[in-house]
Amino acid sequence: MELRTLNHSSDLKTRESMFHPTMRPKAAEPAPPRKILVVDDEEAIRALLGECLEAQGYEPRLVESGQEALKALAAHPFDLVLSDVRMPGMTGIELLETIVKTHEDVGVLLLTACEDVSLAVQAMKIGALDYVLKPFQVEQISNVVRKALARHQEKRQEKHYILQLEQQVKTQTLELKHTFANLQDAPDTTLEALITALDAREHETQRHSKRVAEYTVRLSRAMGVPVSLLQDIGRGAMLHDIGKIGISDTILLKPAKLTEEEWVEMRKHPQIGAWILEGIEPLRPASEIVLAHQERFDGTGYPRKLKGSDIPLGARIFSVIDCYDAMTSDRPYRKATTYEAARDEIIRCSGAQFDPDVVKYFLSVPKSEWLDLRNAVESSPRHKIITG
Repeated sequence: MELRTLNHSSDLKTRESMFHPTMRPKAAEPAPPRKILVVDDEEAIRALLGECLEAQGYEPRLVESGQEALKALAAHPFDLVLSDVRMPGMTGIELLETIVKTHEDVGVLLLTACEDVSLAVQAMKIGALDYVLKPFQVEQISNVVRKALARHQEKRQEKHYILQLEQQVKTQTLELKHTFANLQDAPDTTLEALITALDAREHETQRHSKRVAEYTVRLSRAMGVPVSLLQDIGRGAMLHDIGKIGISDTILLKPAKLTEEEWVEMRKHPQIGAWILEGIEPLRPASEIVLAHQERFDGTGYPRKLKGSDIPLGARIFSVIDCYDAMTSDRPYRKATTYEAARDEIIRCSGAQFDPDVVKYFLSVPKSEWLDLRNAVESSPRHKIITG
């Protein structure tokens, strides 16, 4: 009985709060009008644009030159700049270039005559949201402005999302560096246990990281790399994907194609991995291979777009090996190819993805040796990387 009374009283208070003026939730305040800076040296056009925008609920500010526009931008926030292209003094293109550099949160929409379409295309490449051809209709201005503001809002949201991803990765990586500080004197068996766990997390082929480490050392020996460097190269190859610890499972294990924002995060794994290893003295020499393992010989790789001999030799060697192992191993979506098919693909990509000199030495190693190395890795529960 007492419980019913309490519930009934509570219900009454809830109902009362719905009608009592001080208890009702406040209605959402209307969004402030979007502020648009109109830049045109012709007074009649400025006035027409101002009337049109004001009628649509925007808050226009009218100026007659690029210099005045920059002063206005420095003093007040604007959502959009609507500027003529041909103006005395500073042109609309020059104004656009300055805004892109100094006011990246402001969108730009250009007005241009029919004979200036090439300038409008140039403006789009620089960063303009769109352009309107003169003579224009009032309805056309209204539609283009609305779409330009929506497009600019999307860009802002995308930028905010990327910044959030970067902060998340930075936070995760700091935590990882703290954890890895305990690996100062980590033996190869400890590192192998860690890499085995990473391979399993990504559903990688069994012992992928150990195989590429062994293959990379073998090819390095064929190229005459000093014995003193082989352990660092082998560790760099084995730890090449260590940075994926900092990548979200929703991205790393996503079965579908990644979005552009997701690729932004995925492409951070070489930098994350290098940052982790740089904080561990024995593994610091291996960090340069980890950082550069996604670079391509023609300069189209990432994260630094290094080209040719600017890519560390260990990373150039690993690149060939990683492709070879990927092609000759079973994957969830396909069966392994033959040695011959992998060899032909490596030859085809020589000079573009791969260093031709490394490819030459790869081909000099007999097929039987690659197969023997694979069998040795897969038959040994703890296969230490050969460095001699």
